[in-house]
Amino acid sequence: MAASVRVGCINKTNRQDPHQRISHIGGVNPDRSRWRMTEDRAIAAIKAGEYAFYVEAAARRVGVTVARHNGHEYLKTEADGVRPDNLLSLPECPS
Repeated sequence: MAASVRVGCINKTNRQDPHQRISHIGGVNPDRSRWRMTEDRAIAAIKAGEYAFYVEAAARRVGVTVARHNGHEYLKTEADGVRPDNLLSLPECPS
């Protein structure tokens, strides 16, 4: 069973295409240490059933899924349709 993990921050690239903007996702572990991983690693973890990522949006849990646009896989939230606004609106992760 996939571990449920909250995404609390992202890092963006300089690209303007919303389907290619996220480079990393991250958050805080229960022990308050920070975690961060590349978008490619997060996509692989979702596809392997290792992690089930989610974000908190309007006081509800929204799942993060893998989508494809013009042959490129990217992360988006279930509630967004085509635009990954919930993820893109998260604050930047510390380096």
